[in-house]
Amino acid sequence: MKTLISNATLVDGTGADRRQADVLLDGTVIAAVVDAGTLTAAETGAQRVIDATGLVLSPGFIDMHAHSDLQLLVDRDHYAKLSQGVTTELLGQDGLSYAPVDDATLAGVREKIAGWNDNPAGFDWNWRTVGEYLDRLDTEEDGGRIATNAAYLVPQGTVRAMVMGFAEGDPTPEQQLQMQDVIRTAMEEGAVGMSSGLTYTPGMYAQTEELAGLCRTVGELGGFYAPHHRSYGKGALDAYAEMISLSRDTGCALHLSHATMNFAENKGRAGELLDLIDEALDQGVDITLDTYPYLPGATTLSAILPSWASSGGTDATLARLADPETRARIREAVEIYGSDGCHGVVAEWDTLEISGVQNPALAGYVGETIRDIASATEQEPFDVFAQILTEDRLGTGILQHVGHEENVQAIMKHRTHTGGSDGLLVGAKPHPRAWGTFPRYLGHYSRDLGLLSLEDMVHHLSGRPAARLKLHNRGLVREGYAADVVLFDPETIRDEATFENPRQAASGIQYVFVNGTAAIDAGQATGARAGRALRRSSDGLTREGQQ
Repeated sequence: MKTLISNATLVDGTGADRRQADVLLDGTVIAAVVDAGTLTAAETGAQRVIDATGLVLSPGFIDMHAHSDLQLLVDRDHYAKLSQGVTTELLGQDGLSYAPVDDATLAGVREKIAGWNDNPAGFDWNWRTVGEYLDRLDTEEDGGRIATNAAYLVPQGTVRAMVMGFAEGDPTPEQQLQMQDVIRTAMEEGAVGMSSGLTYTPGMYAQTEELAGLCRTVGELGGFYAPHHRSYGKGALDAYAEMISLSRDTGCALHLSHATMNFAENKGRAGELLDLIDEALDQGVDITLDTYPYLPGATTLSAILPSWASSGGTDATLARLADPETRARIREAVEIYGSDGCHGVVAEWDTLEISGVQNPALAGYVGETIRDIASATEQEPFDVFAQILTEDRLGTGILQHVGHEENVQAIMKHRTHTGGSDGLLVGAKPHPRAWGTFPRYLGHYSRDLGLLSLEDMVHHLSGRPAARLKLHNRGLVREGYAADVVLFDPETIRDEATFENPRQAASGIQYVFVNGTAAIDAGQATGARAGRALRRSSDGLTREGQQ
């Protein structure tokens, strides 16, 4: 089908000034981009004409930090992301996802990140390799294709678990080489890089030398490393410096995941991080980063535990919580010294809000902080923490209210910044960033606060992330590129999702086309599923189709 979009205000994703344009979509590609008033339906053979007067036409937005790995397959309509104008997502984040795996590793990962992605009964886990997972995203056998395009990072923690299990310890030389071989195979099957979760087990057990070997493999294949580094709290700058040194020493490009400076220790210190990054950039280190435009973070309640307490997986962790002596050691780490799982910071129970549970008997705790629950039940906060972890088998999701607005804005303006929602789509009360990130950038931060121009902000959300992903023909409104485009009203676009009511679609987005098919049409979801798995190719570029 040919669709002619006429009289649009074109913001093309390059950062260039807006201009008035006609754009022709022909099948899955952008066939023409010309001055407004140039094209007609009769001349182009367009079966449909959209008068875009007053609307901005931009590339589809690229979510550089998505946790849709499972929900793309479970909830195929994927309205939370399409309604924001997202047409491409980067999966496999924070070192934990579902490929590559063996049976035992898959079982452990499913439990470990249930608070991120759920763990649905009866779901068909019919893949084990990265290639098979990407094939599953492209299959039409179980409800049609996916709704957005998706690229994938091979998760370092999952790879480590497959080779070494979920326990602590350094790899033998043979295990190190085996992990590198697994990562090489995953990238040859289409992964675009590697992620880590260095405050999550088992990824956090990896020392710098171990990570360096993996990064060399990723870099040799033209991929990039996307770490959730060792601390966003106490020692955050040292943690960032470790990642930058890894990139410098191994030659592997670096993309800093949800690059924030959180907790009281880091209030007003974003400039120190940006100086560190700028110095490395000036030395030729290849660095980009992503952020979400909110103050609270989101994770699992079990992440607050010290790493040693999580060694060995769910059953081993629960056994430690049940043992009085070990439980006392955990409490000391969490409340006195600061757990490495909590970024080296002592747990502040009034900042930890329950956002979702696996056990229905705990549903009444959603929306309450650990301190609230402790006060209502006349218990110590740590005892509430341990009780919920035990009764929910570590499957509890939380919001962590630890951010600072001045840091968010300073990092957002950086020359390497891209947008990432870090959105968790499950739970009774998830973080609103899962539904509101991209409209919030464009409405609140660009239009209302004037922090960045519209052209610059769209570049942050499309052309710049496309360059990091080495997307073959996406991220810009340009002839010959894939027809991933968004039409929105620049005066009314805004996030409607709130912490009280997070599952609310944004205002102002009128049309979203994924590979030339309208997924949002005149503000309404069509149910179309035209997304593709995007795979790293042998030439280093990322494109749809089998490798």
